[in-house]
Amino acid sequence: MFSAADSNFMAQALRLAELGRFTTSPNPNVGAVLVKNDQIIGRGYHRQAGGPHAEVFALREAGSEARGATCYVTLEPCSHHGRTPPCAEALVVAGVSRVVVAMQDPNPKVAGRGTALLKAAGIQVDIGLMAAEARAVNPGFLSRMERNRPYVQLKLAASLDGRTALANGDSKWLTSAAARADVQHYRAQSCAILSTATTVMADNARLNLRAEQLQLNISQLDTGELRQPKRVILDRNDNLDHNLALFKEGGEVIVCVSKLENARVLPNIARQIHCPLNTQAQFDLALLLEHLALREQINMLWVEAGATLAGALLQLNLVDELIVYLAPKLLGNTAQPLAVLPQFSVLAQVPQLYWSDVRMVGPDVRLTARLS
Repeated sequence: MFSAADSNFMAQALRLAELGRFTTSPNPNVGAVLVKNDQIIGRGYHRQAGGPHAEVFALREAGSEARGATCYVTLEPCSHHGRTPPCAEALVVAGVSRVVVAMQDPNPKVAGRGTALLKAAGIQVDIGLMAAEARAVNPGFLSRMERNRPYVQLKLAASLDGRTALANGDSKWLTSAAARADVQHYRAQSCAILSTATTVMADNARLNLRAEQLQLNISQLDTGELRQPKRVILDRNDNLDHNLALFKEGGEVIVCVSKLENARVLPNIARQIHCPLNTQAQFDLALLLEHLALREQINMLWVEAGATLAGALLQLNLVDELIVYLAPKLLGNTAQPLAVLPQFSVLAQVPQLYWSDVRMVGPDVRLTARLS
């Protein structure tokens, strides 16, 4: 069904899609190439929510040459009127003869309607080329659409013996400046950062994106702009106050409280939301993630917190990726643990991890593991 040339052109569309990973949220990352007589005549990728989609940029570059061309696109062309017109209609008007789609869009506003519109116009549509690779480009968007929760990345920094701080809480700086700069790349690709009031107050943490630490090719961003991720802070006991650095700079702050009545007045960049408690009088984290996906349109959630929240998320199987920066240090058995987990009696009860990446970051090692 698909030729080697088809695979080559789709691979190029996928590389274009990746260019939008810092700027497109809450939209998906999408790339497109237009091909005629085995030559690429148009390229495009979605750069920013509210701006033109990948197919539109490719059609603009191709101009009248688009008639009779083949369009390779990493996600089904949209069929609905949002902030931009439907891409499926644009392809029909341009007169393309074939559209090769990596995967169907799970967004219920699209979900097969885009390809149906193309087929109704007499355009040949082939679906499923490099679908796994296309899914890998959009883990957050797909998680929000298919599971009603963000894709959760839990970041931890530890010593070689798995400790995060000395017994007295001293942890600054456990890992290197290179590791801290590396974290900024993850923050830049995240829609929100989740932490706790305890963590914020312990370090007077800002939890914001520091663009000066990013080593990006700014020309790749084009018209897209780096965004500050939202900061989502769990504050069950209403301890946060407006003097914290958290409220001085960065993006919006969402403070999760158990009761909205009589909650502390916070600065303008912050707002409070009610998060129900579970039977253990702790925040219901599953409900919170659902709220973040459905109400806040959070695709990628980056978690930077202590052992308690880390352990709770792991126990509830709410973590998709575990990212640990290991420093070449030994803190000893009295130091603080990586995650608070229940006591296991047999190894079969222990969460199973799957390594996906291991690499040096400065003097530290970054370990990445999937949990499913």
